[in-house]
Amino acid sequence: MRKTGLLFTLFLSFLFLPQLLVAQSDTTKKHTDSLNTILLSEYNKKISEIEKQRQSDSLRRANLEAQLMRLKTTDNLKKEELQSKLESLNDKEKFRLAEKKLRIDALRSTAKSFPVMGMFSDTLFAIYSNHGSFSARERASVITNRIAKISDQFGFKADSIKVIENETTTDLVMGDNILMSISENDAIWNNTTKTELAKTYKKIIGDAIINFQNETSLETLAKKIGLALLVLVFMGVLIFYISKLFNWSEALIRQNKGDKLKGFNIKNYTLLDTQKQINFFVSINSFLKWIIILLFIYLALPILFGFFPWTKNFAETLIGYIINPLKKMGRGVWDYLPNLFTVLTVVFVFRYILKGVFYLKTEIQRGNLKISGFYPDWANPTYQILKVLLYAFMFVLIFPYLPGSDSPIFQGVSVFLGVLFTFGSSGSLSNIITGLVLTYMRLFKIGDRVKIGDVTGDIIEKSLLVTRIRTTKNEIISIPNSTVMSSHTINYSSDTVDNGLILHTTITLGYDVPWKKVHQTLIDAAGRTEFLLKTPTPFVLQTSLDDFYVSYQINAYTKEANKQAKIYSDLHANIQDCCNENDIEILSPHYRASRDGNMSTIPAQYLPKDYEAPSFNLNIKKD
Repeated sequence: MRKTGLLFTLFLSFLFLPQLLVAQSDTTKKHTDSLNTILLSEYNKKISEIEKQRQSDSLRRANLEAQLMRLKTTDNLKKEELQSKLESLNDKEKFRLAEKKLRIDALRSTAKSFPVMGMFSDTLFAIYSNHGSFSARERASVITNRIAKISDQFGFKADSIKVIENETTTDLVMGDNILMSISENDAIWNNTTKTELAKTYKKIIGDAIINFQNETSLETLAKKIGLALLVLVFMGVLIFYISKLFNWSEALIRQNKGDKLKGFNIKNYTLLDTQKQINFFVSINSFLKWIIILLFIYLALPILFGFFPWTKNFAETLIGYIINPLKKMGRGVWDYLPNLFTVLTVVFVFRYILKGVFYLKTEIQRGNLKISGFYPDWANPTYQILKVLLYAFMFVLIFPYLPGSDSPIFQGVSVFLGVLFTFGSSGSLSNIITGLVLTYMRLFKIGDRVKIGDVTGDIIEKSLLVTRIRTTKNEIISIPNSTVMSSHTINYSSDTVDNGLILHTTITLGYDVPWKKVHQTLIDAAGRTEFLLKTPTPFVLQTSLDDFYVSYQINAYTKEANKQAKIYSDLHANIQDCCNENDIEILSPHYRASRDGNMSTIPAQYLPKDYEAPSFNLNIKKD
């Protein structure tokens, strides 16, 4: 079914493509004719004026020649006068011919001709000038029709066309019919004489008619139809075996499922599973099959058109559709080679400049190269900035050498993308600039424990757009750099290694507890807490004396800023244990206890074994 449809498509193409090409050719021809009419209109006006003067001079010359014939031989003075006038007219005629030739030469490079067409729509020769009331286009059309009429005459011979000289023209005549008249203007346009041009046209017309009759004879047409049928049969067989070959390759692809075709994986990611991979190769196989079939059909059409004289020009046109773009592409690549070498040279130079900058960046990061006032953590962002600037400068250098860079469309697209980027990334650009500022401010680095606004956690990523923090609850929070810049930031880790971080917590106790005992108890609790340093020694500050209690603040040093949650939890537990061991009840801030019959708030394991709750005290007074 597919093969039948394909052959039917080929048959339709063979039938209708010549008509389409003829219509296209006619449209182009009409457009060209209108342009030629405009170009030749001024020329024809000037030639018309010169022609009128020539006719007037011709009449005067004939009159003078008649007077000379009537003069007596002894009348020498009158004869010399008439002879002088004739020579003057002859000189004027030479000047006229020279002026006409100059005008035609001036138009030769711009004006286009109107073709006289042969029987196979081929151009036999061209007509430039008008003649009498006929324009150049009308002359070409009339001559074409006259040649077409005599081409049907049986037994035509080239000698049957005669060249006849007239007073102002040289005519090509066949029998009683004038094929065309060749004027002085026609001869000048072709840089020859009227007689020589007539002989040339006679040979062209005779050869074209004989060739047409030979090409359109029944015997010749029968042979060419037979050859065309052979080509069609060959193409049908070729398409059949091409389809069979690709059907075999498709079956081979399906047979290798799970054997050679096991899917396509990139590390642990499956880009194509087995079935998708098979479908992909089957699609490629089908695509190649139809591309090859259509290519063979396209190449067969010029062969078929080349058999018949009416469509021989179409064969050249079809071949030109392939050859001309390829020539244009090849010529474009060849012409672009100097610019390409320039672009490659610029890219090569900048590539090694970037390698040198990268080497310096690596050395500074590793600490091998030290620059006063330049910190190692500045190396990578500085390298990224220089990289962008170098790439931008490289693009500016190579932009004039890119193909199409000077075209209005290319420039318009560039401006549009620039405007789109500017308005669409205003917020992003703000974050990028802020990110660069934060980098060089050195507020924090990866791994630091910080507090930004109300968020506390460890820095896990710094980019040009956002800063990411992992909280103590293992939450990942992304904060735009512009927000970081506008918020207050606390860095717990920046000075911890050198001076230590002071952790502190507050406990409130009543005035009945001696403050010296409380100080020692809190220092002992800090000493028991893991990750709190013994040196410098922990210390206690009394931060306030309130109405019912005193606020005691224990301060201790640590170098583990990222473990604050655990340290605080252990410190609070140790404070409770040490207070219980030292018989200190934590009754604050809003807790009251009565000792008349109530147990102590201290856990039982910290109380003496013989401890008993005090009894109630009652005092009774009699009046």
